[in-house]
Amino acid sequence: MMHDASSQSVVDFVYQAGPGRVVFGAGSLQYLEREVLALGAERALILCTPEQRSTAEAIASRLGARAAGLFDRATMHVPMEIAREARDRASSLKADCGIAVGGGSTIGLGKAIALESALPILAIPTTYAGSEMTPIYGLTEAGLKRTGTDIRVLPRTVIYDPELTLTLPVDLSVASGINAIAHAAEGLYARDSNPVMSLMAEEGIRALGQGLPSIVVCSEGLQARAQALYGAWLCGTVLGNVGMALHHKLCHTLGGSFNLPHAQTHTVVLPHALAYNAGAAPEAMRRMARALGADDGARDAANRVYELARTCGAPLALRELGMSAADLDRAADIASSNPYWNPRPIERDGLRELLQDAFDGVPPRTHEL
Repeated sequence: MMHDASSQSVVDFVYQAGPGRVVFGAGSLQYLEREVLALGAERALILCTPEQRSTAEAIASRLGARAAGLFDRATMHVPMEIAREARDRASSLKADCGIAVGGGSTIGLGKAIALESALPILAIPTTYAGSEMTPIYGLTEAGLKRTGTDIRVLPRTVIYDPELTLTLPVDLSVASGINAIAHAAEGLYARDSNPVMSLMAEEGIRALGQGLPSIVVCSEGLQARAQALYGAWLCGTVLGNVGMALHHKLCHTLGGSFNLPHAQTHTVVLPHALAYNAGAAPEAMRRMARALGADDGARDAANRVYELARTCGAPLALRELGMSAADLDRAADIASSNPYWNPRPIERDGLRELLQDAFDGVPPRTHEL
């Protein structure tokens, strides 16, 4: 019998609150020095991607003598050689904390440093990826991405300042936001779901479902940016507390083995993964659809996510992201080997069909159990 984890009895769950401090609000970057000192730190290595260097330099200027240096080589999927280089830099500069400013790539690099050095990380997210709220890390080596969980990598403090997201382009805002929705969506049917996470998941989906279209209409609207960042915090918290399933396995496969862009890949795949699981997790689908403004449930969630992406101008097809049709069979093979737990059994033929739909960008189809 299939088990819809989202509808389990409210007296049958385990809830473990994670450590971490959150400072949220427009202008909250002003508290940066206070938060560094609260960590007991005095020399911060600031991490960023090459594209975020100007933001990182502004943060270094704000910290003054408390900035030990800047490392601007963060990149997607955290290549092992970059992680080692950053750890060596932190050690040579005698840094006693890391400040990761940016999206999932930079925060992932901060986690890689913390994993082996126990250096505390302060995260300043500028996207909606949600990685800052999780003890999950990922490293890519020899073309394969491996993930793990270790409480040492969880950022000690997170500063959410919506003003820092104003420069995030609309297309990246949308892709990053739907990536965040994916965390909450799978949290609703997670094997280890609990009522607290389900509440946060539904509220996070609602906030992003309302905030993202508003950003498309007016990219400089601070209220919409704050709403989306609030949703991303909730969705990231869900990601950090309950297990993920098929959707995340597929995206890790496509990102780590075929070097597809992380957030955009989540955006394309999510409606099709939801359609695959819809019949096995009807309560989760009902809550998801409700959060996105639908009156009716289980079969509508996948279509609502697809329409959200379409109306916001997001990519809908893997071929738009550089995926080759010749790689679809290999992707299905990788994703169906050692699969994550999923509410519906993982079937290689079903995954191949799902990937074809995602490659073509067609609306999600109904999958029969």
